[in-house]
Amino acid sequence: MHPRAGQVALPEDLIDVDQVVGAYYDRTPDVDDPAQQVVFGTSGHRGSSLDSAFNEAHIAAITQAIVEYRAAQGTDGPLFIGRDTHALSLPAWQTALEVLAAAGVTVMVDARDSFTPTPAVSQSILIHNGAATDEGVRTSGPGLADGIVVTPSHNPPRDGGFKYNPPHGGPAGSEATGWIADRANEILRGGGLASVRRVSLEDALAAGTTHRHDFLSTYVDDLSNVLDLEAIRGAGVRIGADPLGGASVEYWGAIGERYGLDLTVVNPQVDPRWAFMTLDWDGKIRMDCSSPSAMASLVHQMRPEGGGDAPFDVATGNDADSDRHGIVTPDAGLMNPNHYLAVAIRYLYGGARPDWPAGAAIGKTLVSSALIDRVAGDLGRTLTEVPVGFKWFVPGLLTGEVGFGGEESAGASFLRKDGRVWSTDKDGILLALLASEIIATTGRTPSEHHADLVDRYGQSWYARMDAAASREQKARLAALSPEQVTSTTLAGAEITAKLTEAPGNGASIGGLKVTTENSWFAARPSGTEDVYKIYAESFVSAEHLEQVQAEAEQVVGDALA
Repeated sequence: MHPRAGQVALPEDLIDVDQVVGAYYDRTPDVDDPAQQVVFGTSGHRGSSLDSAFNEAHIAAITQAIVEYRAAQGTDGPLFIGRDTHALSLPAWQTALEVLAAAGVTVMVDARDSFTPTPAVSQSILIHNGAATDEGVRTSGPGLADGIVVTPSHNPPRDGGFKYNPPHGGPAGSEATGWIADRANEILRGGGLASVRRVSLEDALAAGTTHRHDFLSTYVDDLSNVLDLEAIRGAGVRIGADPLGGASVEYWGAIGERYGLDLTVVNPQVDPRWAFMTLDWDGKIRMDCSSPSAMASLVHQMRPEGGGDAPFDVATGNDADSDRHGIVTPDAGLMNPNHYLAVAIRYLYGGARPDWPAGAAIGKTLVSSALIDRVAGDLGRTLTEVPVGFKWFVPGLLTGEVGFGGEESAGASFLRKDGRVWSTDKDGILLALLASEIIATTGRTPSEHHADLVDRYGQSWYARMDAAASREQKARLAALSPEQVTSTTLAGAEITAKLTEAPGNGASIGGLKVTTENSWFAARPSGTEDVYKIYAESFVSAEHLEQVQAEAEQVVGDALA
């Protein structure tokens, strides 16, 4: 833990915006350096212009590759494009538009020339492709839309990110991202910027193929079809919404006004340096709304000095592209994301959505809390456990076979009230508002509901550890096999499973998960950083969790040696 974690950033912590943007245009990546190539992780290509990992050449090449990929797939409808508030997002958005216009792609840009949350892009794609019709979403045939979101999510201010969403509206799968990355690197090797046809930004904006789309109204006006906003208004739930300087900043005000909610936008500032943020656990500025250190300001506001009532019944945070949520309650502070996911599932499947398909499964990533497993079992619902990455929930959400899909990293989405698809990408605004619906309809906070779950299923201790790993070490970790775990016990308990494939869909987890009756650990390499991650949980004690972690480290250490 950094000594200034949770404290407001100082001038020396801030980026020089001109330097970051200048490097985007001035630096040319060395495509023979793996660190400067196009690499799609679980959420697109990310990197910093200062490291020659996110530069104009990268974005021109990726966009050209997307143009070729969508043409090969027969995707000839409009492409919806949005961006967040990172310093590199606007120049990357402009580069992409110049390439798309030159290729004659019909592009839908924000009508306000402003920021667009990831879930709003997903929702617009799905609506165009039939989500609001009785026939449901089309994923093949003429006229289908797809999208691009320019965002590195919660990453530090120096970073940029670029995601592709196919016609299903969610994150692209590895088949698509692998093809796009390979083609983009091929373009970079073949001449980079000089080999990609573009028009000027002025001509791109004036092109007959570029159209204005009201992402905000499309999203906000449709929210009543997925949430009980009348109940929130009628109960007078006091909401404090902190966009954390991200793309949801204008959306929250519009939601409050549209539905007559007692909603305060706690911090309407947008600053690409994020000078108002408190430092994350490692001393970096990171818009991680699930981190107690990054959310320290909002947590502090909910606990007035000298006592007294909290100013809000619930306070919420979102990351820069609004696909993650953080829930702060007066009685518990910032909720652990796993705890809130379990509460949301228990609420939604426990009678709050009677029109959902009777067989709609509960989706979770295999590194999410086993508390969800216990809740699902009590509800009598099928639990679909998938690898890390929201893309795995897309097919089920599209068809209604999965009612709720959630990740331990505070990302989730769920169906409309009538059982049709809402968003196939994570929706932090939706999950934040659900906390208010829970309060409005039950009279109790999500954290109070979590206390009930603890009484029923037991308390658990959960943690994630990150450690540096080279690309070669990450590859060895991803190739771990169950046979490499020779022990029959974990932290004194009999091992019940050694998994390298997810039980829910048989897909490779890119690592290993080991379980016992009351504990588990999972080890996997990061898709976007040179680190590996060990997730672990114990329903026994904090000391038992430490023992699980220590034995997990030994397994990983042996694999990387």
